[in-house]
Amino acid sequence: MSSVAVLTPESFAEHRSGLKDQEITGCVPEDEAYIPTYLEAFPPLPEKGAPGEKAGEPASAWGSKIRPIKASVITQVFHVPLEERRYKDNSQFGEGEEAKVCLDIMQRTGAHIELSLAKDQGLSIMVTGKLDSVMKARKEIVARLQTQASATVAIPKEHHRFVIGKNGEKLQELELKTATKIAIPRPDDPSANIRITGTKEGIEKARHEILLISAEQDKRAVERLSLEKAFHPFIAGAHNRLVQELSQETGARISIPPPSLPKDEIVITGEKEAVALALSRIRAIYDDKKRKTTTISVEVKKSQHKYIIGPKGNTLQEILEATGVSVEMPPLDSGSETIILRGEPDKLGPALTQVYAKAKSVMVVEVTAPAWLHRFIIGKKGQNIGRITQQLPRVHIEFTDGEERISLEGPTEEVEQAQAQIQEIIKDLLVRMDYTEVIIDQRFHRHLIGKNGANINRIKEQYKVSVRIPQDSERSGLVRIEGDPKGVQLARRELIEMVQRMENERTKDLIVEQKFHRTIIGQKGEKIKEVRDKFPEVIINFPDPSQKSDIVQLRGPKNEVEKCAKFLQKIIADLIENSFSLSVPIFKQFHKNIIGKGGANIKKIREETNTKIDLPTENSNSEMIVITGKKSNCEAARDRILAIQRELANIKETEVTIPAKLHNSLIGSKGCLVRSIMEDCGGVHIHFPSEGSGSDKVTIRGPVGEVEKAKKQLLQLAEEKVRKERWANTYILFCKSTTLQLSFRPNQSTYKFLIGRGGANIRRVRDRTGARIIFPSPDDTEQELITIVGKEEAVRQAQKELESLVKNLDDVVEDSMVVDVRHHRHFVCRRGQVLRELAEEYGGVAVSFPRTGANSQRVTLKGAKDCVEAAKKRIQEIIEDLESQVSVEVAIPQRYHRAIMGPKGCRIQHITREHEVQIKFPERDDSASGQEASPQENGEVSPEAEFVPRKCDIITISGRAEKCEQAKAALLALVPITEDVEVSYELHRYIIGQKGSGIRKMMEEYEVNIWVPQPEKQLDVIKVTGLVANVERAKQGLLERVKELQAEQEDRALRSFKVTMSVDPKFHPKIIGRKGAVISQIRKDHDVSIQFPDKGDEQQDLIVISGYERNVEEARQAIQQLVAELQEMVSQDVHLDPRTHARIIGARGKAIRKLMEEFKVDIRFPQPGSDEPDKVTVTGLPETVDNAIDHLLNLEEEYMLSVTETETLAAYMKPPSRYGGGGGAGGVDDSSGGPAKGFVVRDAPWNAAGNKAPDMSSAEDFPTFGTGVAPKQASAWGPKKF
Repeated sequence: MSSVAVLTPESFAEHRSGLKDQEITGCVPEDEAYIPTYLEAFPPLPEKGAPGEKAGEPASAWGSKIRPIKASVITQVFHVPLEERRYKDNSQFGEGEEAKVCLDIMQRTGAHIELSLAKDQGLSIMVTGKLDSVMKARKEIVARLQTQASATVAIPKEHHRFVIGKNGEKLQELELKTATKIAIPRPDDPSANIRITGTKEGIEKARHEILLISAEQDKRAVERLSLEKAFHPFIAGAHNRLVQELSQETGARISIPPPSLPKDEIVITGEKEAVALALSRIRAIYDDKKRKTTTISVEVKKSQHKYIIGPKGNTLQEILEATGVSVEMPPLDSGSETIILRGEPDKLGPALTQVYAKAKSVMVVEVTAPAWLHRFIIGKKGQNIGRITQQLPRVHIEFTDGEERISLEGPTEEVEQAQAQIQEIIKDLLVRMDYTEVIIDQRFHRHLIGKNGANINRIKEQYKVSVRIPQDSERSGLVRIEGDPKGVQLARRELIEMVQRMENERTKDLIVEQKFHRTIIGQKGEKIKEVRDKFPEVIINFPDPSQKSDIVQLRGPKNEVEKCAKFLQKIIADLIENSFSLSVPIFKQFHKNIIGKGGANIKKIREETNTKIDLPTENSNSEMIVITGKKSNCEAARDRILAIQRELANIKETEVTIPAKLHNSLIGSKGCLVRSIMEDCGGVHIHFPSEGSGSDKVTIRGPVGEVEKAKKQLLQLAEEKVRKERWANTYILFCKSTTLQLSFRPNQSTYKFLIGRGGANIRRVRDRTGARIIFPSPDDTEQELITIVGKEEAVRQAQKELESLVKNLDDVVEDSMVVDVRHHRHFVCRRGQVLRELAEEYGGVAVSFPRTGANSQRVTLKGAKDCVEAAKKRIQEIIEDLESQVSVEVAIPQRYHRAIMGPKGCRIQHITREHEVQIKFPERDDSASGQEASPQENGEVSPEAEFVPRKCDIITISGRAEKCEQAKAALLALVPITEDVEVSYELHRYIIGQKGSGIRKMMEEYEVNIWVPQPEKQLDVIKVTGLVANVERAKQGLLERVKELQAEQEDRALRSFKVTMSVDPKFHPKIIGRKGAVISQIRKDHDVSIQFPDKGDEQQDLIVISGYERNVEEARQAIQQLVAELQEMVSQDVHLDPRTHARIIGARGKAIRKLMEEFKVDIRFPQPGSDEPDKVTVTGLPETVDNAIDHLLNLEEEYMLSVTETETLAAYMKPPSRYGGGGGAGGVDDSSGGPAKGFVVRDAPWNAAGNKAPDMSSAEDFPTFGTGVAPKQASAWGPKKF
């Protein structure tokens, strides 16, 4: 029985350092203390699969299979038909025998039963309770409340399995098909009768199907042959070849149970003759082997059995094939180690040799290694262990988590080699590796890691260690540091310092409206990056946009957090000031002029006023331009935009003084009154001052005549409000009232008739009465309100006229008129578009045309009398237009048709609407496209060939003669022309732009097609194709672009002046500066390009300066002046104790940067691993260097006091074993007691005879950790990101 000593991290630390002696720890003296035995100190662990362990017991509490949780209460419902009910008396339902039976079943089973009577007098039963109770109850209900027929059918016992089918599928299908219950006796039941329960018809069907299955199986034979299991391998043959040959020869199917199944029965199925032949052959083989074979038994270790069996039993089959001997292995779960070989006597010897060879071909070895070293042994991405497995591919190496062992399995020689290599790796790692563990609160873990692992990666790189921080899900605060012993201690100290700093941090919440978050962060986070760079010690957290939170959290040192908060508050104040918004109404036709060519005007206004200006989209009906920014800037931008509008049109702006108290009443409910005035006066804009401003000024802007008209109406309305005691005398007509019975008519069609075509009806009422009539807009919620505003007498008169108009709508009449059949199609085509327009315009009048083919000219109109008359008049006008229509043909080459139509046919649609004509294009003739004559350019026919119109070139225009001529002229104006523009070949690529952006922009801006010749042709011509006006604009734009490019070429020539100067390479880093700061400033100040030599260049001293000649000369002088200053500088070395370097440098180099800025010097510390670790180089002017060195020496002296004090304390705290068992601490005399005895146990294995106790002071038995550098390990947080 083996035992394992468990060593915890604490006891391991004690073991390495040695136990503290009696005086330091205050322990009981050794001679007085109880000394435990080895077994008491290190109790053995139970062995795996120890004797006495029950085979059925699970390996652990977690090994048992978890049972699925089922509902404790279930409900089942089933139906009993009337004919199957045992008690059919419904007169006492719920009180008769059925109720008594159910009550009895409920008492006996504990289930709850509910009965109900269906319409067909059948019985519905619902059973509720625990599963077993429900099952018992249902069984008794079927037995006591339901009557059923049953029958039996007898078929041979061996046919039963064919009735059941695979996994019972055949039986289920049969029960479903016949609606019966079929009970088949169990295999151990000698009965051959199958019982069928159900309806008579179902029983007959099931009986017939079962007999058919049996009859089919009667034709086949099945033989079961019981032979000793030990002889099955001889019958099957090696790799089952013998039994397969036998099956092919006889045609019978032979089934031999596998070795793992403890069955002796061999089943033979097939035709009777084939089965008989196979049976005789198998018996012959069995009798022969039974007579000739004998057995021998051998003992082989259980662990070697799997190598004898081989993968999938292949090794056993190979032995059987080679020697004809069967090897019988004990079950793997048994403790037996006996193997039986069965075969002919002369062949047992070779078979035994092969068994032993296979058993010894593989060995298993365990190598002891601390669990924390496993990943270092494996190496980064498995490099170390990969080298071993590549050299020795047949060796399997297994590492077990948490265990201090490594398992090796494979051929003996290779395992021994792998073992030696792994032990060598372990020995090397133990010499140069160490680890320590630090408890750090989990809330600090993510800050220790830093953004994208920046902090933790820096520590790993700087100290050459591996730091393992547990995942959040582990809820552990244990941080483990592994690597070089010195680096481990330094990394531990820095982590503790970081935690101490974080514990002193402060968190502050700022309330910032979420709408400003995106602006503060900036595009791609560039603005918030500037804030973070300004306050690097402050962490700024914005809430997730989905949280709708206004809280921005700042965390860091108190003073830095306060500064950052003030800085952010200032930014927020500026944002609030710049978020003022102003809306300016500008007539839609002037928007493009405000934008300007290529957005020049709007861009200039935005830049000069520092505002954001948003214009509505082209498809929008809105005329409002929104300006955002500071209030004063917004007003300046508004004035400039209005000035553009005044320049472009005869726009007048006037102010009217109206008392502020009347403004609300003049605006009306939801702006209906002022909106009606604006619509009546040609769309003028009326602007009232904001509520609460106290201003009486109302601004009216628009065309001159309309502004005066609106001013007059507004003043009249205001006078009326002032004259009356009440602000308005308003009558509201409800369309659903008794006066206006409109509830049965569609509101919109009724309103259109009241308004009249082009507003004629309502204008007549307004002119006669002087009252203002306001209809609801589509956006109003009250669609059934008509408002009349004006003097009392005028309002009453307008009311009467509207009532009379509405009253006429109640007189529904039916009339007819004659319309020539040839015009019918015009009215009913396009899904009756013309008829729908008539109905909308004339109060919902219904116009009915006769069916196609009826050959009738009579058209029926039904609706209000006035509406019908107006609709008849309109139909007559349309007919007159149709009869006066002519068709005009226009010949335009087919290749121009697409351009004339425009995008989605917009140009043609515009012409048809404007000129009230119909335009029809011919069918496209693709075959003729290649035979077209020379193109028509500039409106002239090519002299080479005259244009001959074809059918596919003829466009037909239908309408009034004068309208057709106008439309024809408009079409011809749309025919594109092509003009050449002289542009030098060298400028073509600049005109095209990057990826064609320049040429695309011009084509979109001028709505033309610009063709640039292929580069290989080197032509100086660019062709512009499009409408005449657009081509002219494009030519001008192209020539302006050429002038700009030529100016740029001249400028480039001036900027190409170059000067080369020689500067000693040792000064190059100083000229470049920290992160290129110095050279960038020179480039910026003098607007030049400065190139330094590459590393591989021959002339490392040459610096090239290019730019304008004057600027280049100034830059050269600046560099020469800088070099002169550098030449005056000196470098001096000073030796500072390396233990003080970290404190002099400070956190993130903050202290040393401050010192360099103060003394105007450059200080360089030695790299890790340098030959002179204490040499520090100071560079600068002589006097500043001396001052800096004096300051550094003072700092060294100050810091060394602290270092000496720390080391003295550490010497007392550290045990002697750290120094090889040397001098003590805490006042213990070196000569008094020698090294500590350590932890003592009795009856230890090394105290046994022949064993020697380990020497605690021996460097060979207990080697000290070296200072080797640990190999870089893969980070737990993923690869480093730079």
